[in-house]
Amino acid sequence: MPATNPEQICHLFRQYMAEGNLEALLSLYDPEVAFLNQAGEIKRGRQGLKGELEPLASSKATFDFDIKQIIQSEVARRQPDGSWCWLIGDPFTVGKHASA
Repeated sequence: MPATNPEQICHLFRQYMAEGNLEALLSLYDPEVAFLNQAGEIKRGRQGLKGELEPLASSKATFDFDIKQIIQSEVARRQPDGSWCWLIGDPFTVGKHASA
């Protein structure tokens, strides 16, 4: 199920992660995603991101966060079919982190 608005990306991320559904997780990111990992390396594209999300998805990591506000910018990009995908991934800017 694609995100129909930016807020839904976060909800679907939490759902897909809890299900361990890696392909659905990757679908939430723009094909040109730039993802900053914990080591400070930028992983580009869904293939680059796959290695980062795979261990979390396989452990069905849970993410505990509340959406405080959505500011529309280049972080999420509207797709030609009207759905939304993340363009930039930086999970280390949120207050709470994943637990595996």
